[in-house]
Amino acid sequence: MNHEDENELFSRLEKEINADPSPGSGGEVVDLDRARSARAQSVTGPDASPDSPPDGSGGGEDAGSADPDKAVMVDRPAPAAAGPGYLGRLRAARRRDVVPVWLRSTSELKTATAWVARHYTHAAGYHALRSPVYAARLTLQAPVGAAKFVGSTVRWVADAEGAPVRAAAVRREDASEYLTLSRQRDGRVRLRSLVTVLSMFVGLASALAIYVLAPGWLQAVSVSALVMALGFNGRRADAPVVQRAVDMPKATKLTSDIVLRALGALGIAPINQAQAKGRDGFEFTAPITRDGPGWRAEGNLPFGVTVTDVIERRDKLASGLRRPLGCVWPEAVPDEHTGRLVLWVGDQDMSSAKKPKWPLLTSGSVDLFKPVAYGTDQRGRWVNVTLMYIAGIIGAIPRMGKTFLLRLLLLIAALDARAELHTYDMKGTGDLDPVGNAVSHRHAAGDDDESIQYALNDFRALREELRRRTKVIRSLPRDICPESKVTSQLADKRSLGLHPIVVGVDECQVLFEHPEHSKEFEEIATDLVKRGPATGIVLLLATQRPDAKALPTGISANASARWCLKVMGQLENDMVLGTSAYKRGVRATMFAWGDKGIHYFVGEGSDARIVGSVYVDGPAAEAIGARARKAREKAGLLSGYALGEAPETAVTSYDLLADILAVVPVKEAKVWSETIVARLAELRPEVYEKWTPETFAAALKPRGISTIQVGRRVDGKVVNRRGIARADITTSIAERNGKRDAS
Repeated sequence: MNHEDENELFSRLEKEINADPSPGSGGEVVDLDRARSARAQSVTGPDASPDSPPDGSGGGEDAGSADPDKAVMVDRPAPAAAGPGYLGRLRAARRRDVVPVWLRSTSELKTATAWVARHYTHAAGYHALRSPVYAARLTLQAPVGAAKFVGSTVRWVADAEGAPVRAAAVRREDASEYLTLSRQRDGRVRLRSLVTVLSMFVGLASALAIYVLAPGWLQAVSVSALVMALGFNGRRADAPVVQRAVDMPKATKLTSDIVLRALGALGIAPINQAQAKGRDGFEFTAPITRDGPGWRAEGNLPFGVTVTDVIERRDKLASGLRRPLGCVWPEAVPDEHTGRLVLWVGDQDMSSAKKPKWPLLTSGSVDLFKPVAYGTDQRGRWVNVTLMYIAGIIGAIPRMGKTFLLRLLLLIAALDARAELHTYDMKGTGDLDPVGNAVSHRHAAGDDDESIQYALNDFRALREELRRRTKVIRSLPRDICPESKVTSQLADKRSLGLHPIVVGVDECQVLFEHPEHSKEFEEIATDLVKRGPATGIVLLLATQRPDAKALPTGISANASARWCLKVMGQLENDMVLGTSAYKRGVRATMFAWGDKGIHYFVGEGSDARIVGSVYVDGPAAEAIGARARKAREKAGLLSGYALGEAPETAVTSYDLLADILAVVPVKEAKVWSETIVARLAELRPEVYEKWTPETFAAALKPRGISTIQVGRRVDGKVVNRRGIARADITTSIAERNGKRDAS
């Protein structure tokens, strides 16, 4: 309000105050409902301008100095029926499970039962082995226990517990109270003496009867029981007779006060401001409950605070909770707003907590088309992975368990006897040898020229196999292959050759950054990632440098399964887990150096989950590989490198259409086939040396190109022979490239 408006308002108010009221008139009675109706009509009535704002301010130059009588309420009273009704709220309500998830899951119930059985079996065995030691300790402590028993009995008979009270009465020289206490003591002593004498008589009589009449075994049991009782009575507080068989974790119960204290220690301004004003700074939406081997708290953070703000301060949160870092796991709720926090605090550090035995460690087989357990989450529940219909990326900094995770996935694939494995350890340390030497169809280790060429030839062969499979799938009847992809039933049919092929490459950046063959590796791998899953070809790539060079965009953008162990920054995090994963709070940067094998897993149709993979050391991996090899030998499916077979002599990769354009210049619109074959033989003798015009025509036919009549003048005469039009070649290449880009 400016000064002129302010002066005008005060002048008007002064006039109204000084005005003489009409004689005999009282205060004016105003009908509020009628006034509100009149105000609403003035805003929305028929005379209202269509350009007028809905609040009735009217706009224009004088809108800022409107009459106070025409002021509009900003927050109008809500109608009684605002918002969803009772039934609507019931439909939107989220029902909690009546039966816990672990009780509905057969596997989890079996796991929990096995853990309880093993716990009490261990405790029983531990104490049974040490029972002679316990007996000896009790025997040695029996004299002390007997002395304690006699002394306590004498004090009880003499009413020693009343002595301090009687002494106090003597100090106060209160004769009446002292006489009363003395008479009470005399009565107690007489009664207790009588009880003691009777007990001694009964006890001695029982002992004499047992000694004379009872058999030897009952005498031994009685004496042993007496000695143990006296020994237990003679124990010292600092020297317990029985030791603990199991050291239980000393985890503090999670309470609301502890959670609020921890959140207040994060240094987040809205939380601190709320707590400074006496509020909690965190709204609990459910009671803190026990969830597996830990506690679960859920609630809303203050407005403007997101779960990612808490995740970034996970180390401070652990300090505020006074728990190890590996016990504290803040998470976002996928189907809620970004301020809904779920805090799970485990009893033990996830990296050091003992995991249940992997079901496939010593026995069992795998169907790659079905989920297989490969790790556990923070709560100790198994997490499954299905290796078919995916392409996967594993990323991490060195020494965090990346290679072991890749080897674990390849071991799972090896336990399906139908699977054909191609394993490449470009680091060259032999970590994949337990799989490669046992079952792999193709295997190489190292980054030398020979290994690179070996891998390149295999990738070229895989591309041709991909093309063959697409033709086979396209030729199958719809009732056999309704979804145009490989199924477990089709993989069983050896005649079709649609068995699973799993390719695992550790340190894949060696291939994609190769100075000579990087483009070809990238092109083939991109094709395998895009079209391979439907044809039964799975590509798993692992790298310790997840950047644009190590993981080309065409590969990282189309891989459906992601495993991300600890990385150092946002770029690496999003390269592995997908664009904007870091902003959504999925941050592998929060893992500690001790969290080896712990990672974010994106796949199986669910949001990112924290998983600790099963640890399989070298000897165990070799044992699993040997078991997989035996299954292949039994089925007659062992082949390639594992069988000692060298790969066939690889033919240099070539592109027929590109080679034709290379030998046919632009000025030659149409050329005879025999002329082109001669030029091709000169270009690539190892490929085209034995080609004839008929071979050339047959090679063009699958590419949708037919030879035509081409006339040329020879010695003044026109000679017609079969040939091609260069325009047909360029058109075919353009169509092919367009289809590849679309895929």
